[in-house]
Amino acid sequence: MKQLAGLDASFLYLETPQMPMHVGALHLLELPADYAGDYVEDLREHMRLRLPLLPALRRKLLTMPLGLSNPGWVDADPDLAEHIVEVELPPDSGMAELEAQVGALHPVLLDRSRPLWKFHVFTGLAPGPEGQCRVALYTQLHHAAVDGQAAVALAQVILDLGPEPRAIEATATRGNKRGRLGTVGLLRAAVAQQWQQTAKLARSLPGAAGILGSMAADYVGSAAGGSAVDKLRTLLADVAAQTTAVVRGKTAVSSLGPAPRTRFNVSLSATRSFAGVTLPLAELNRTRKRHGASVNDAVLFVIGGALRRFLTRHGPLPRKSLIAAVPVSMRAAGDTTSNTQATMSLMSLGTHLADPAQRLAHVIASSQAMKAQMGQVKSLMPTDFPALGIPWLMQAGAMLYGRAKVAEKLPVVANLVISNVPGPQLPLYLAGARMLTNYPTSIAVHGLALNVTVQTYNQSLDIGLMACGEALPQTSELAAYVEAAFMEFQALPVAAVEPEPAPVAKKRGPAKKKAVSKATPKPRASTPRKRAAAG
Repeated sequence: MKQLAGLDASFLYLETPQMPMHVGALHLLELPADYAGDYVEDLREHMRLRLPLLPALRRKLLTMPLGLSNPGWVDADPDLAEHIVEVELPPDSGMAELEAQVGALHPVLLDRSRPLWKFHVFTGLAPGPEGQCRVALYTQLHHAAVDGQAAVALAQVILDLGPEPRAIEATATRGNKRGRLGTVGLLRAAVAQQWQQTAKLARSLPGAAGILGSMAADYVGSAAGGSAVDKLRTLLADVAAQTTAVVRGKTAVSSLGPAPRTRFNVSLSATRSFAGVTLPLAELNRTRKRHGASVNDAVLFVIGGALRRFLTRHGPLPRKSLIAAVPVSMRAAGDTTSNTQATMSLMSLGTHLADPAQRLAHVIASSQAMKAQMGQVKSLMPTDFPALGIPWLMQAGAMLYGRAKVAEKLPVVANLVISNVPGPQLPLYLAGARMLTNYPTSIAVHGLALNVTVQTYNQSLDIGLMACGEALPQTSELAAYVEAAFMEFQALPVAAVEPEPAPVAKKRGPAKKKAVSKATPKPRASTPRKRAAAG
């Protein structure tokens, strides 16, 4: 038995019927031209052969006595007839029907008496443009078992590079040591884990204090000297709020304080609305390089532009910029452990700026300021901590938080979650079927009723929009605005450098020179896939 780390266990304690804590994806799959089998049965057989290499799918929870500490993982043999199920859709169903099915299935909690995963295979889809037979797959994996990067590692084992599945060497599974410790043994294991976690936390405190002291000294030093832009950037990053933007040599600063309240900052219902949209990765890369932006900068700009369009139509559009909570991976290179290793940063989207060039510069400046601080702060974020008594407190707190609608009463720190997960850049196959799309399906939480998760796949950027069905039923419309914002990004001209006029000399001493911002690069137009929804 292996007990869950504190961060992983938190996803179990916070889960309620209104706030399911599983992640996954919607995949559109194309079967070979000569296929005449039963894909559901073929997928079950495929997974049966891969399970020896997938320990995260071969374990279930074991609750500690009286719920005093984090549960543990124990070996379990999944019943593939229960974990891989068929959903028959009306004949010639399309993307709209698939999105509706994901919205209906996502609030259904995973059975904690079984391994925490489930695959839904959709049949009855309309054929492809050349008559290809198609099915779809919606996957559910509990966040207590995997984060985004761990899910990518699982996919590398499950998926193949060609239609012919690669041979898998059978490996012996572990013995049936399923919770035979007994009550006394489990209590001893829980106490031992608490001691280890407390000792580990205590050892990390001196280092954390040193990092915080260094950050404070850096801030004081920067406040004493340096340019006004540098001072503002340091201050805004330190409070994890909106940041300074440099636009054509001039400084545009959004006000300090909490994020504006929007329709997304509410307590969740038990319904979900989902939509997927695909953008061409090559076009996005060409455009963002001309503007000196990263892929993440481009994603934040496009999503911010879509939100600005949506709120302009449906209102109200806040006068302050929307703030995105952006997960930051703490996973070391090469680490494929199936657990959660991530923390959160806050990024300003510049939605209060009508000029797209100013908005892009704002996003780039916000991103750079946050990256500079996260390098130090990441080491302060614990993923494991003592949990004695925490299960009771967190479960009760999560239920009360939703029922009392606390999200509507607290100041808003962020408006939505935007996550960007790197994925494979070549076509992949599952049980002989070619995977055409990889739309992530992630978690909405109380107070953050919209989650936008992006994953690169086969030279595309696949975006999944998951929202509370009552707060945002129009996810398909928002997806259309994502495409419109992407076209705006492509059409955005390179900003010309406008040198500032020479400063006027003052009577008491010489004038100081002002810094001139760098120019941003020029886009090339392209036409992304059109959506049926009208914007």
